[in-house]
Amino acid sequence: MQYLISVIDDKSNPGSNDRHAAISALNRRLTAGGHLVFGGGLAGTDAATVVDNRGEQPLFTNGPFVESKEYLVGFWVWEADDLDAALELATEASKTCDRKLEVRPLSRP
Repeated sequence: MQYLISVIDDKSNPGSNDRHAAISALNRRLTAGGHLVFGGGLAGTDAATVVDNRGEQPLFTNGPFVESKEYLVGFWVWEADDLDAALELATEASKTCDRKLEVRPLSRP
């Protein structure tokens, strides 16, 4: 089963910015364990562009989709046997990157 792991930061209580080496080590362990499918950090919310083409003309809006004190700073896609295994990995990852994580199963059509 694959899981999307959203890394969430908080503008009012941001996580540490000195975690790059620890996160790289975690990524190596995830890869060695066969869990890491893909992942990456994201540029700041000020670099976002929202695209909405549900109407007659596409609408492009600079900035994040919604203003919030919490925002997405990165993500992983992991392979895990079940939700319990994904949550165990997420517990370590949250401590390592000093951020909250949201674990969500990827749906299969």
